Amino acid sequence: MDILEKIIAQKKIEVEDQKSLYPEKLLEKSIYFEGKPVSLTRYLTRPDKSGIIAEFKRKSPSKGVINAHAKVEKTTIGYMQAGASALSVLTDKIFFGGSGEDLGMARKFNFCPLLRKDFMIDEYQIVESKAMGADAILLIAAVLSPQRLKALATFAKSFGLEVLMEVHNEEELHNNINEHLDVIGVNNRNLKTFEVSLETSKALAHQIPNDFIKISESGINDVQDCMALKAYGYQGFLIGEMFMKTARPEAAAKQFIERLQSAQPS
Repeated sequence: MDILEKIIAQKKIEVEDQKSLYPEKLLEKSIYFEGKPVSLTRYLTRPDKSGIIAEFKRKSPSKGVINAHAKVEKTTIGYMQAGASALSVLTDKIFFGGSGEDLGMARKFNFCPLLRKDFMIDEYQIVESKAMGADAILLIAAVLSPQRLKALATFAKSFGLEVLMEVHNEEELHNNINEHLDVIGVNNRNLKTFEVSLETSKALAHQIPNDFIKISESGINDVQDCMALKAYGYQGFLIGEMFMKTARPEAAAKQFIERLQSAQPS
């Protein structure tokens, strides 16, 4: 069993536990449930923003503990003030050290779009995401059949949530494109070997229809990476580890975004 299979097996158990603890009727009483989500696509394309989706992530299966001490409130406020277009918050506990409380805390203090980063396999998680205050959800093509991915995307759109579909290769991209997606993210990390290569984003760039916002994820380490990917049509970049591995992730994000904005033609 590879790491992805382990995560999904665990996620199935967690979802059933959550359903019994917090029925959907209870989730619907959240103060965020009737609110209008903030548009991720609009913020990613705003000319006054950076296109950076700054991620709050404590650990990962491939890297272990990245930052055990960063505070959600300070880090996410700092990200937003630095000019991040959006925030990504990990809510998986066992493998990534996150929680729904992390996303709720980020929502409390920020008005930019919030992406719930987790392994979505069930409609319940989408209702849960809305209750947490998320504006967008992640659907990973590697863990869902095309039919299931489309069904979850359709369900998310019924709540006004935007959908980021993550792909790792050409097959996942072509098998899963549907009209209910808003953003397509190419993850440069090979899920089997954990090797990272920006060539993955470059190879898939021209195969993503222009109907969708394109973002690149993982392995983006400097401004030159972003500029090179912009030339391939990428409008956004999800960056977590590079910021989180520093003592002050929000300061690292501020420096990076300032360099990125100064590198772009006026």
